[in-house]
Amino acid sequence: MSHRHLRVVALALLTWPFAGVAGPALIWSDDFNLPVGSAPDSARWVHDLGAGGWGNRELQTYTASRENSVIVADPGALDGRALAIHARRAPDGGYTSARLKTEGKFSVTYGRIEARMKLTRGRGVWPAFWMLGANKPAVGWPACGEIDIMEQVGHEPGKLHGTLHGPGYSGAKGLNGHTTLLSGASLSDAYHVYAVDWSPGKISWSLDGTVYLTRTPADLPAGTRWVFDSPQYLLLNLAVGGHWPGSPDATTVFPQTLLIDYVRVYGHVAAPPVPN
Repeated sequence: MSHRHLRVVALALLTWPFAGVAGPALIWSDDFNLPVGSAPDSARWVHDLGAGGWGNRELQTYTASRENSVIVADPGALDGRALAIHARRAPDGGYTSARLKTEGKFSVTYGRIEARMKLTRGRGVWPAFWMLGANKPAVGWPACGEIDIMEQVGHEPGKLHGTLHGPGYSGAKGLNGHTTLLSGASLSDAYHVYAVDWSPGKISWSLDGTVYLTRTPADLPAGTRWVFDSPQYLLLNLAVGGHWPGSPDATTVFPQTLLIDYVRVYGHVAAPPVPN
């Protein structure tokens, strides 16, 4: 096992939420270590494509172009390579970017879901690492449930948000919490690890191993229900504009880049039987 994996497993062990299990087991991952210039691994990711605001009045068009999602060399990444999602201003004044998902490729119920990322800085820019219920085609949103592991609005570059959306607590009514880096540091200055530990009836959010938010069914508004006990798939995207971040202004520099060093999902294995 590499030193890199030892560090990650040690972190997972420190925060593992399941009682009576042997510990975390890596069940899915992408280290984005394909050749520089490659597309994201099509065995793991699907591109969402198109425009239309995506329910938030966003301004970008999502593409499958290497202009918007590509494997890059990056000395800050643990293995020297990362996935770059670029949001670009188009010649016509519009914007392009990328949104990747594991829908139809991978979903998970419970576990530790984490990514090591370097975020953005600029008004009107909105990176996210999140999850949606795999039953969305059948029940729709927000009944499928949404777990926002990492969201940032670029005009608050040191502030990290985690949110739950479900029936009766979605959109602006989502169950949100946040943490802020000290001393005016920005999440675009360096890589950080963003994670949730998801167990039955409990979800905890952490930044670099420090939990800053926990939600349980007791936090739900009266008369609503917990919908986080079934499979969810992963999403990564970099949006431009929308209700929450607002539009870019003259201070916003393009292209904007979200760098992802890795994404990892840890499940759990049964504890060994206790000898008689």
